Amino acid sequence: MELCLIGLPKSGKTTVFNALTGGHAQTSAFAGGKVEPNVAVVRVPDPRVEKLAEIYQPKKTTHATVKYTDIAGMEREAGHGKGVPESVLQFIARADALIAVVRGFEDAVQGAPSPAADAEAVHLELVFSDLAKVENRLPRIERSIGKVTGKEKENMALELAVLEKIKPALEANRAVRAVDLTPDEEKAVRGFQFLTAKPIMYLLNVGESLASQAEALTAQMSAAECTQLPRTMTGWLEGELEMEIAQLDGEDRAAFLADYHITEPAADRIIRMSYDLLGYISFLTVGPDEVRAWSVPAGSTAPQAAGAIHSDFERGFIRAEVLPYEELIAMGSFAAAKKHGKVRLEGKTHIVQDGDVVNFLFSV
Repeated sequence: MELCLIGLPKSGKTTVFNALTGGHAQTSAFAGGKVEPNVAVVRVPDPRVEKLAEIYQPKKTTHATVKYTDIAGMEREAGHGKGVPESVLQFIARADALIAVVRGFEDAVQGAPSPAADAEAVHLELVFSDLAKVENRLPRIERSIGKVTGKEKENMALELAVLEKIKPALEANRAVRAVDLTPDEEKAVRGFQFLTAKPIMYLLNVGESLASQAEALTAQMSAAECTQLPRTMTGWLEGELEMEIAQLDGEDRAAFLADYHITEPAADRIIRMSYDLLGYISFLTVGPDEVRAWSVPAGSTAPQAAGAIHSDFERGFIRAEVLPYEELIAMGSFAAAKKHGKVRLEGKTHIVQDGDVVNFLFSV
């Protein structure tokens, strides 16, 4: 899973990046002209993996991971139609989802936070970028479609129809993800990597002095039109405080959390929210060599889940041996569960569930 942090300048975006990753990225670097993003990969907390590792004592224990990319902020001037800067567009385009950091603290220059307005400003930047892609492409298709035949003409005609369907929505400041597209229509424009087609979480970065107002400020942001769209989520964290927590280890972290009466770091909560936003689940594989968690979209069939491990597993899929995590724990091991007839044999149409422990049988 790859998540890209975006937002207006001085929203505390890099502070949030450090809070989510435990990193030490310089918070003012982008203001100094830095272009290259901050990147970090963090593991997904999953107590099931730790418990299975206790049982199997494998040579290797591997959690699922999340990759965070923190890019330069979007200048407010771009809100007049410039869209996302080309220098960072590539980093946003390849993300699975976006986290839009919104200022929730007092600023000496900008004053009190304006969560709804800032969320809308970020949304408009994404809309402008997508609209520019559509407006650049449409004339080219119209010039070329009469010069081609057969399948190429069919494909071009479908692309044209989809773009003409998307354009009015963007002109009305609606996101591509709010447009009702068929699977074939989505496939026809997948290559455009439309930014507003991506799931997005608007994350309010609340300052310590306004922490008591966090819920009220989040409600303001949640009321914005852009946050009411499909596959859109809102949340909040106290960035500076959570950055301190993320940069501590062991007993120091535990003591800090206890002092502030925090039950879990925000980083863990945001990962769970990201899974919900993207509609991801985790299945597990076990053995003496490795215990591992794998993330796949909810609704994935057994062959598709096998493909997350290796394309050969999907291509040569025969069947899957499936055991829910809770049953494995109750039986003590996969082998014991199989001996007692608890392991199910599933075929190509089986939908993998969160927490399934799976052994794939394949032939290539």
